[in-house]
Amino acid sequence: MASHELGDGYASGVSWGAVFAGAAAAAALSFILLILGTGLGLSSVSPYQYNATPLGAATIAWVAFVQLAAAGIGGYMAGRLRVKWASIHGDEVHFRDTAHGLLAWAVATLITVAVLAGGARAVLSGAIDSGAAVANAAAPALAREAGRSNTYFADMLLRSPNGDAATDAQRNEINRILITDLPTGKISAEDRGYLAQLVAKRTGLTQDEAAQRVDLVYAQAAQAANDAKAKAMAAAEEARKAAAHSALWMFVALLLGAFVASLFATLGGRHRDHARVIVRTTTI
Repeated sequence: MASHELGDGYASGVSWGAVFAGAAAAAALSFILLILGTGLGLSSVSPYQYNATPLGAATIAWVAFVQLAAAGIGGYMAGRLRVKWASIHGDEVHFRDTAHGLLAWAVATLITVAVLAGGARAVLSGAIDSGAAVANAAAPALAREAGRSNTYFADMLLRSPNGDAATDAQRNEINRILITDLPTGKISAEDRGYLAQLVAKRTGLTQDEAAQRVDLVYAQAAQAANDAKAKAMAAAEEARKAAAHSALWMFVALLLGAFVASLFATLGGRHRDHARVIVRTTTI
């Protein structure tokens, strides 16, 4: 005896056509809304990607709206378009509808992740790429700033009473020595003696006075390097906290999407089961 003759309880409980239809609708709507949010400046991030960008209230609200809208539409379509079960208990129908919505949400999420990992990711990452371009453009400026800082300390060492400016070769040599010794936290005896000789020769100071100047300038340069390191560590910690904050809200948004998809699938299934079929007959 065929399974359909035994009733719906012996047939598959999943209408994959309805699931994929709802998933396609949810994925497409999610993608469109993410592009719209990026264009409006409300969101430059996606719940399907890792983000280290701090999320503002508007961005959180938009990402949540994208998930709710897309999941709701996809879940409703999955429930409304599924096969009608005639010989199944109401509780089982409710469970199957919920499962259809969850499956539609899961498939839509996987589809969207795959799309964003491919060529379409370039569309949504425009704002992020522009930020990265700004950061890359700022990197040489930061390097020049660090170079100017070391040059300042070199000028402090070579400052002459007669006001003669040091040559670039002299500055570069001292910069190389400072850059080499600063990470160790202590200037080597050889470098200290050599710098003291250079200072004494240029400024007319005694060897001891020149050595004292070297110690003083090196201490100031070391303090500046420590301050820069502390700022970099603080910035890294802020980025870590922002990434954790973003990941938490992304998780909440996706979880809400799963719930709404399941809920709307039951609504769509209920409308499907209660739909009335109107048969029009014509009389001759």
